[in-house]
Amino acid sequence: MKNENDTSASTKEACILAIESSCDETSASICVGGKILSNFIANQTVHEQYGGVVPELASRAHMQHIVPVVDAALKTANTSLENIDAVAFTQAPGLIGSLLVGAQFAKSLSLALNKPLIAVHHMQAHVLANLIAEPKPSFPFLCLTVSGGHTQIVLAASPYNLKVIGETIDDAAGEAFDKTAKLLGLPYPGGPLIDKYAKEGNPLAFKFAEPQIPEMNFSFSGLKTSVLYFLQARKLEDEQFIQKHLPDLCASVQHTIINILIKKLKKAVKQTGINRVCIAGGVSANSGLRNALTSTGEKEGWQTFIPSFQYCTDNAGMIAITAYYKYLAGDFAELDISPTARAEW
Repeated sequence: MKNENDTSASTKEACILAIESSCDETSASICVGGKILSNFIANQTVHEQYGGVVPELASRAHMQHIVPVVDAALKTANTSLENIDAVAFTQAPGLIGSLLVGAQFAKSLSLALNKPLIAVHHMQAHVLANLIAEPKPSFPFLCLTVSGGHTQIVLAASPYNLKVIGETIDDAAGEAFDKTAKLLGLPYPGGPLIDKYAKEGNPLAFKFAEPQIPEMNFSFSGLKTSVLYFLQARKLEDEQFIQKHLPDLCASVQHTIINILIKKLKKAVKQTGINRVCIAGGVSANSGLRNALTSTGEKEGWQTFIPSFQYCTDNAGMIAITAYYKYLAGDFAELDISPTARAEW
C-alpha cells in the first residue's frame, strides 16, 4: 500500500465494487464513502462430500456464481455499474483457480468501464474488516487473525501500515479445529461443529498439549498429535469413547486452542503496550473465542473489538473497505497484475 499522505485520488463518496473469490465463497460488495451498502456471499456445498475444498470444483462454482452475486450486490445497494468509481478484487493469497476467476472478472469490468483497478491482500482485508462498523478501533491496534490457513498477530499502525508480529510456524488454528473435528468423526467443515458441541461440554474434562513456541509465534501441529494419540489410547479401552464424551472432547479441544491464542495475545499487548485488541478471520466467528476475548479484555483492561459474523468469514465487504483506503491513497493496480496463491505482506 502507498503512504497514507498520498491522496491524489481521494473522493470521500467513491463507489467501489469489490469481489472476493479466494477459496470457496463467491462474494461481491458495494462500498460508498467507506460505508458497506451490500455484501452478498454464495457458498459452495459441493465440497462437504469430499471432506474439504476441491480446488477445481471451487473455481467452476465461482464462474457460475460471480455474475448473479455481483448483480445482487448492485441491486441491494440501489446502484449500477455506471456509478462505479473503481473495481477491487482479492489478489492473494488463496486457491489460484478461484483467485483467477475473481481477478479476470474484475479486470474485465475495469477495462470495460474505464475505471481504476484495486488489488487487495486477503489477510490485510480481514484485519481492516474491524473498520467497517461501529464501534471501530482507533490506531494503533492489535489484531489476532485466525482462519483455516493463517494464524497471525498483526500490529495495525494505520490502514496503510500493517505488520505481522507473530504467526504460526506450522498449522493454522482453523486447520487445527477442522482436523481434530475429523479425528472426532465430525463432517466437514468441522470447526463450527466443535463450537456447537463445546457449549454442552466441560472444557477442563481432558487436557491436551500446548506447544511452547518463542515470542508471539504459534504452533498447532503438536496439539493435533496429542489429540490423535489420546483418542487412539482411549478407543482401545472403549470403542464408543468418542460418542460417549463428544461434548467434553469438543469443549476441551476448543479450550486448548483458545488458550494458546489468548496467551500469545497477552504477550503481544505486554510487549507493544497497545491495549486495543481485535480479532478477525473465519475462526473469529467461534463463540468460545469471542467470549474469551471479551472476558480477557475485561480482566486485563483492554478495549476489545469483534466484527459481526458476516465480516468474519471470507466476504467482499472486507475487500471493499480495504479498497476504499487504497482508493484514497491512489494505490491502483495495472491490468497485467496476476493473482498469486501465496503472498507476503
